[in-house]
Amino acid sequence: MAAQAQYEELARQLSAIGAVKRHIGRTLPPACPSGTAAVLTLLGRHGDMRMGKLAELLAVDMSVTSRHVAHAADRGWIERSPDPADKRSRILRLTASGQDQLDELSRLTVELLAERLSDWSDDDVGRLTQLMARIRESFDCRPAPRLAPTTIATATAFAVAAPAVADETTRTPA
Repeated sequence: MAAQAQYEELARQLSAIGAVKRHIGRTLPPACPSGTAAVLTLLGRHGDMRMGKLAELLAVDMSVTSRHVAHAADRGWIERSPDPADKRSRILRLTASGQDQLDELSRLTVELLAERLSDWSDDDVGRLTQLMARIRESFDCRPAPRLAPTTIATATAFAVAAPAVADETTRTPA
């Protein structure tokens, strides 16, 4: 077990990750703030879903989710259609334009990470990725899903806003 001082330093470093995430967020196109980017990321990762499922994955209130969804829908990035099983509910679906926007977000994020971590070895980047997945597992109590290389950076950038959650769970992510 690590010493108390190590956990204190880890807490400081985890807190500082917020600054990194905010920096990444500032590189996003103005029309696509981080909440909208998280919506697109989750729909890209998990596919079509109900608003309630999206709110659960975002770990935010339904009203916040609704604002993010409206923002994305107004730009044509997602469509909302009636749920055949429950006409009161809507199914959210990423459009082709939304996939293009998600691809652009991923490209921007990957470029930024590649630029800022250019002096890191491939092994160091891989080790950081593994350790981040491991810490998420320690808090979520389930394995982190395997992501395609092009979505790893986007998923990492929006990890707090859009934590990776297995499809079969209904537990609200921490």
